[in-house]
Amino acid sequence: MSVFTSPRFLPHVMWADAASCAATGALQVAFTDALAGLTGLPAALLMGTGVFLLAYAALAAFMASRATSPRTLIGLVVAGNFGWAVACIALLVSGMFAVTALGVAWVLAQAVCVVVLAELQWTGLRRTRGRAGMALA
Repeated sequence: MSVFTSPRFLPHVMWADAASCAATGALQVAFTDALAGLTGLPAALLMGTGVFLLAYAALAAFMASRATSPRTLIGLVVAGNFGWAVACIALLVSGMFAVTALGVAWVLAQAVCVVVLAELQWTGLRRTRGRAGMALA
């Protein structure tokens, strides 16, 4: 059995999504002013997205902990992750903020991370299609 066909694949990806969002959100909330100075991103943007990421991490953890995959919600997560990546790129190309090199790296790292997670989530959904209600415990 490949890792991609394991019944635990999708929950593992959701746990990874939850962990990455919790870590990023916690950093942005705890070190808002320092990150704003280092990245050139507005403190309000860092705080707002940090709080959002913490709330999202709780939702992702909830989805990962379910005995049955909440396919519709995970489908929305896939779309949201791709949307987050697009928003990251839009923020950088807009020129709205004087983003530093570290800020570009911070935003691009988030974009790459969510694209990878979205692709893994989409792969997990496709692999479990036709097995709706499949127990993932």
